[in-house]
Amino acid sequence: MLERIGVIFRKEITDNIRDRRTLLASLVYPLFGPILLAVLLSFLGNTITAQSEKPLRLPVSGAEYAPALIAFLRQNDVEIVEPPADPENAVREGTEEVVLLIPEGYGDEMNSGRPATVRLVVDESRQSATGTIERARRLLTGYSQQLGSLRLLARGISPNVTSPLAIERVNVATPQSQAANVLSMAPYFIIFSIFIGGMYLAIDTTTGERERGSLEPLLITPVPRSELVLAKMAATLLFTVIAVIETLVAFGILLNVIPSRIAVSLDPSVLVAIFFITLPIMLLAAALQMIVATYSAGFKEAQNYLSFMMLIPALPGMFLAFAPVRPTLWTMLIPTFGQQILMGQVMRGTPVDPSHIITSAAVTLLVALALVVLAVRLYAREDVLFRR
Repeated sequence: MLERIGVIFRKEITDNIRDRRTLLASLVYPLFGPILLAVLLSFLGNTITAQSEKPLRLPVSGAEYAPALIAFLRQNDVEIVEPPADPENAVREGTEEVVLLIPEGYGDEMNSGRPATVRLVVDESRQSATGTIERARRLLTGYSQQLGSLRLLARGISPNVTSPLAIERVNVATPQSQAANVLSMAPYFIIFSIFIGGMYLAIDTTTGERERGSLEPLLITPVPRSELVLAKMAATLLFTVIAVIETLVAFGILLNVIPSRIAVSLDPSVLVAIFFITLPIMLLAAALQMIVATYSAGFKEAQNYLSFMMLIPALPGMFLAFAPVRPTLWTMLIPTFGQQILMGQVMRGTPVDPSHIITSAAVTLLVALALVVLAVRLYAREDVLFRR
C-alpha cells in the first residue's frame, strides 16, 4: 500500500514541480505577507521616529494674547507659525494637523486666577495626525500644571497638596508581547499561506487531470482509489508544508534584516511552535481543497471556489488584529480560529494552556479526517469524477 501511494505521490510532485502556477503558489505567494508586514513595520517605525524627533509645527491664532504660553512652547521645541484663515476648514481638509486658538480674553482670565480657555482644533479621525495632536495636548497640559504649581507656591501652599496620589507605572510588557501587538496581522498571513501553498496542486491533480484526459487512465490502474486520493492529498500537503515553512522563515529573517525603529523579532522557538500549532490546519486545508477541486466542473471553477474559500479561515485573523479575544475552551472548538488565538499567545510569550492546544488540534484533526473520508468517497463516484 505505502509503495503504491509513494509511486503516485512522487509522480504528482514531479509533474507539479514543472508547473509554473504551482511553484508560484507554493514558493512566491507565501512571501508576500512577510515582505509586506516587514516593509510596513519599517515605514511605521521611521514615521513615528521622524514625528517624535522633528520640532512640532503649531499654527497659533492669538499668540499675542499669551506671550508666556508662547515662550513655554518655544522652549519645548515648538515652531510657532501663522494660523490659516479658516482653522477648522484647514484641519478638516488636512492642510494643518492641529491649530491652537487663543481668545482675546485669555489675559484677563489668567490675571483674575480663573481657568483661561484655549481651543485646540483637531481631526481625531485622521490617524496620521495622532502624534502631533498628542504632543500639543501634552505640552498644554504640562504648561497648565506648571502654572497651577506656581500659583499655589505664591500662596504658600505646596503643589503636592493637589497630588494626593503618586502614581508609578509598572510596565510588565515583555519584548515578545510588544512585538505581538505589532505582529497582530501575522496569523492572517500564515493562514493565507496554508491555503495558497497547495491550492494549485490540488486543482491540477483532480480537475486538471480530468480536463487533460489523464485521470481516466490513472483510474483503471490496479490501485485502490482510496490510495490514489491519499497520494494526491499527501502531495498537496507537502506543498502546503513547504509554503508555511517558507513563510515562517521569511518572518524570522525579514524582521531582523529590514531596518526599523520598532524592535520586533521572532525567536526560532516561536516559529517552531507556530508550525506545530498549524499542522492540523494544513491537513484540513489539503483535504478540503481536494474535495472542492474534485467536485468542480473545471479548472477555472475550482480556482474561483478555492480563492474565495481561503478568505474564510483567514478572516478571524483580521478580526483578532483589531479585537483580541480571550482564549477559552469554546474558542478552541472552532478550527483555524483557535489556532490563530494560540499563535497570538505564542508570539506574546504568554503561557499557553496545554488543554487549549490539545482541544484545538483534536477538533481540527477530526474535521480533517472527516474530510479525508469524504474525499475518498467522492473518488468512488463516477458522476462526480467525470462531471462537466
